[in-house]
Amino acid sequence: MTLVWIIGATLVGGVLSALIAALFAVKARVAQIPVLISYAVGALLGAVFLEILPHAFGMTDSLERTAATVLFGILLFFVLEKLVLWRHCHEEQCEAHDPPQVSYDHGRSGAMILIGDTFHNFVDGILIAAAFLANTELGVVTAVAIIAHEIPQEIGDFLILLHSGYTRVQALLLNVASSAAMVVGAIMAYFALQTLQEWIPALLALAAASMLYVSVADLIPGLHRRPELQATLQQVLLIGLGVATIWLVGELAHGGT
Repeated sequence: MTLVWIIGATLVGGVLSALIAALFAVKARVAQIPVLISYAVGALLGAVFLEILPHAFGMTDSLERTAATVLFGILLFFVLEKLVLWRHCHEEQCEAHDPPQVSYDHGRSGAMILIGDTFHNFVDGILIAAAFLANTELGVVTAVAIIAHEIPQEIGDFLILLHSGYTRVQALLLNVASSAAMVVGAIMAYFALQTLQEWIPALLALAAASMLYVSVADLIPGLHRRPELQATLQQVLLIGLGVATIWLVGELAHGGT
């Protein structure tokens, strides 16, 4: 049953989020994307501090070692970002955050995205599997937080693939294929962690580090581009809504277990 949960969560978190993002990117206005980003920040932070870290600290034999793993994870993701694995930037222009230009770049940024996203989704699958192996409630909360982040990220990916010269159908198929790595990572982790249960607290700590880094270093700086009072109030409310969603999902999942 746990494997069914894992496969279902990664299919929704990976493939379905890519389909939703493609539909949104085609239909919605660009001005609506910051709304999703604000909500994603709240969902990520809520998952880290309300669910993942409490469970990791509760399962570990050493609080200091688990806290050190979180710190190591944050530094690791900083290095990975510098290697252009986690943030979709090319040379001096950050195409994941700046509006795409009209001229195509002959697929260079698109290829970079596909490599980075495939790795990213594979790791997300491992983290989701580790959370479900800890317990179903934590797995559901972790999956919801990852989906909340994946949708605005996949929208950016889709737009950059279009900017790289791919057609809409090609961009959709490539995004879905990249997202399928989440399912692969989750299934591999499920069977590997059956005999490596002691790794689960460390993987939960890395999951917390990943979500903290993405929300604080990647998403929140983009929100500061709109410093006006009305935008700030909207962002705070949406961040709060993201946190509240994680709390509610956790309460419902806990009540059902």
